[in-house]
Amino acid sequence: MDCKTLAWRVEEACLNAWPAPRQVIFAGWMLRSGGGLTRRANSANPLGIERADPDTLITGCEAFYRHHRQPTIFRLPSLIGPSIDEELAARGYGSEGPSLVLYAEIGSMPTARDPAVRLSSRPTADWLTAMAALQRQAKKQQALYRRIVGALAIPAAFAALVEADRVAALAFGAIHAGVICYESVVTDPRRLRQGLARRIIASLAAWAVEHGASAACLEVEAANAPALALYARLGFTELYRYHYRRQPALLRPR
Repeated sequence: MDCKTLAWRVEEACLNAWPAPRQVIFAGWMLRSGGGLTRRANSANPLGIERADPDTLITGCEAFYRHHRQPTIFRLPSLIGPSIDEELAARGYGSEGPSLVLYAEIGSMPTARDPAVRLSSRPTADWLTAMAALQRQAKKQQALYRRIVGALAIPAAFAALVEADRVAALAFGAIHAGVICYESVVTDPRRLRQGLARRIIASLAAWAVEHGASAACLEVEAANAPALALYARLGFTELYRYHYRRQPALLRPR
């Protein structure tokens, strides 16, 4: 498999592992609306098919997000050409959120079930409560997060590392086309640098192998140096990058 084909396969896995409750396909792009919790679930994403000129695409996307009372946001992976990015910049769209998509063959990763890591095929009420606490989600964010994970339509495992009756780390992984995509990897801030993330990632990797996966991916912000260092130690390397373009705020009439 050539690098570009692999990258689009991973892109599909990332989209499917973090679904938007509402989405439509327009001009070769997937327009996602998730109520505003994250940019990934509230942005227009290319599907690898060039079907429209930039003006038609941008106008259509702006109409969609205006209908949902959200700002228009484009997620622009380095897999596509620069024309859309350049046109958005010319229209005053701001650039933000530079991120990396990391990839690893599972054979190069630690894959060991940890007895302290509990796995479930669905997010339990306790798991969701613990995630809300560790991510410090407000009430509205909790509801949006539950809608997103509740919309998952591919095999998934929700992991909780529990020690001394306390949740020390959480994550989930979802498999698409033989690739597990890691999401929501979070640890107790009081227990940083204790190898908790490594343990929960390894347990999910072992589960993924049992379910036919041979590779892994995840998305991380380019400025998150500690996470990048962790994932490098686990065998992940950069596959491609992306950033966002956000519609400039409309001036209110006086």
